[in-house]
Amino acid sequence: MPTREELNRISSQVRRDIIRMVHQCQSGHPGGSLGCTDFMVALYFHTMRHQLPFNMEGKGEDMFFLSNGHISPVWYSVLSRSGYFPVAELGTFRKLNTRLQGHPTTHEGLPGVRVASGSLGQGLSVAIGAALSKRMDQDKNLVYVLTGDGELQEGQVWEAMMAAAHHKIDNLIVTVDWNGQQIDGPTKEVMSLGDLGSKWKSFGWIVLHMNGNAMDDVIDTLDQAKALTGKGQPVVILMKTEMGYGVDFMMGSHHWHGVAPNDEQKDKALAQLEETLGDY
Repeated sequence: MPTREELNRISSQVRRDIIRMVHQCQSGHPGGSLGCTDFMVALYFHTMRHQLPFNMEGKGEDMFFLSNGHISPVWYSVLSRSGYFPVAELGTFRKLNTRLQGHPTTHEGLPGVRVASGSLGQGLSVAIGAALSKRMDQDKNLVYVLTGDGELQEGQVWEAMMAAAHHKIDNLIVTVDWNGQQIDGPTKEVMSLGDLGSKWKSFGWIVLHMNGNAMDDVIDTLDQAKALTGKGQPVVILMKTEMGYGVDFMMGSHHWHGVAPNDEQKDKALAQLEETLGDY
């Protein structure tokens, strides 16, 4: 298992992958991807029990669902760096007739992807179904799902939150990327989330808070979340992140949701990110 310093070095490479992928096709969502990099690296390289070759049913291992599918660049990078498919394939991102589409789908048979996640608000419901299936199969492994904070403006999420608590789905860990930004601006201006922790708690969830851009806190909180499973309640981690984290001019704004860097911006971003595993 990688050390925490090694995880930080992996994160640097993943951030380089994100910048290069989105720049190459001049399309995609670098901001949220950069913000969630530390979480995704910790999840796949430290926390989750997963195995290769990829098995769609996920029996006998942990499962992960990406609900906010527009941050596919970070997921594709982490999957490839974890051995799910060749790293060189990252160079095909968002190109016609390739497996790395802008929003993950199952049609192309990309290892690691179990459900399409283009439309927001559905991932928690899917994860609940998987968690219930594991309970029926007496599979003691866990189900993880990542959602965005703007995504919580979808009503289906709140129905799923009620269902998870009602059915005591305690083999489920949800993480909310609470970066305060969405496509049209800050969430507090578009549709305020209010006291998010109190809302999840009132729905019957165990609520944890985490700095998603500090690897030590990410690892410790994920370990704590795992320890709280099996106690009759679902677990949610409210993860504070900075959209665009790791690249100074991409931080602090919703601008980099759906905007690709130009040549000059790409070079400026890569100059801030150490190449640690070798570029694809």
